[in-house]
Amino acid sequence: MSNSPARVFRIAAIGEACSWLGLLVGMFFKYVVVENEIGVKVFGPIHGAMFVIYLVALVWVARAERWSLARFAVGAVASIPPFTTLLFELWVERVRRAPVPERA
Repeated sequence: MSNSPARVFRIAAIGEACSWLGLLVGMFFKYVVVENEIGVKVFGPIHGAMFVIYLVALVWVARAERWSLARFAVGAVASIPPFTTLLFELWVERVRRAPVPERA
């Protein structure tokens, strides 16, 4: 298995989105259903750690692939709304695999 920056970034983006889901479910149970904090107590720190891991992976892949500052900034902002890291990672992967037009 390769630990390339792109692979680590993909795993971090997926993990960050999954931790968002866990935190949102925990918040739903805390504030809507049973007023029990256990979900937030469990997924809050997990999400915090995955957020930091995503940002570290973002810096690593951006440097390795020489991203523009704009692409890096979009990736950083994508870490804030729930599940946007997945959308950003899918877009980056599509751009990465797109054929590069030849120069005449």
